[in-house]
Amino acid sequence: MEQDVYLQIRSTVKKLLDIDLSGYKDEQMKRRLDSWIIRMGDASWDDYFARLKTQEKELSRFRDYLTINVTEFFRDNERWNSLKTHVLPTLIDYIKNPKNGKKSLKIWSAGCSIGAEPFTLLMIMEELNPGIPYSIIGTDLDRGALDKARAGGPFRQDEVKNINEKQMARYFRSDFPPYFVKEEHTRKIEFKEKNLITDSYDNDFDLIVCRNVIIYFTTEVKSLLNIKFQKALRPGGILFLGGTEIIPRPNEFGLKNMGISFYQKTDEIRK
Repeated sequence: MEQDVYLQIRSTVKKLLDIDLSGYKDEQMKRRLDSWIIRMGDASWDDYFARLKTQEKELSRFRDYLTINVTEFFRDNERWNSLKTHVLPTLIDYIKNPKNGKKSLKIWSAGCSIGAEPFTLLMIMEELNPGIPYSIIGTDLDRGALDKARAGGPFRQDEVKNINEKQMARYFRSDFPPYFVKEEHTRKIEFKEKNLITDSYDNDFDLIVCRNVIIYFTTEVKSLLNIKFQKALRPGGILFLGGTEIIPRPNEFGLKNMGISFYQKTDEIRK
């Protein structure tokens, strides 16, 4: 795809969908757009955009496609085990100490897609049985993905491959596809639409989970998100990223590396 064509597409997408593609890596997004227009069968992007202006359902489909969704329960299980055995017990102990003045644990799954990540967090919290109140919020830009998350599915076989028999029986309606999380558990999570780049964040989170999301963004946007996440955490709170998502010089963002994927809020941002 030529750059001038891509810039025109970016401008039109911004007008039609209020999605700013400039924050994504160009070559990656170009490949994604090329794949889409081939699938749609339109002769040109001009033809496709003309169709979008009159077809609300197609506009919604295109919006959902642009917000990248690759997910599964307990993705990169070793990191989730670290969260369960080391990180969360420390955060729970912090809440239990009355000197710290917090009465509940506040967790945010940022870029939660169809819900596998916040449901994974719920399973871990239920199994830890912390004895304290806690809340889990899942946010995403993709409205279709959020609808699926609120409904608890359906999930495919490959998306639940890390779920054991005990978890399947406790959290899912059945042990055969399509898989749905039981309503009693979906009610425990609040799902909301949020644009990580442009929207404001809540604060005082004990744990923010944003895995395999920022890898799609430019260096400038990554820095912006690091700053916003740091400000949204309480002092000592933890940011949990994907295994390949490394923050260079985390001290510039008021963060401290706590091992692969984990960063702790320390002091003020120096950047």
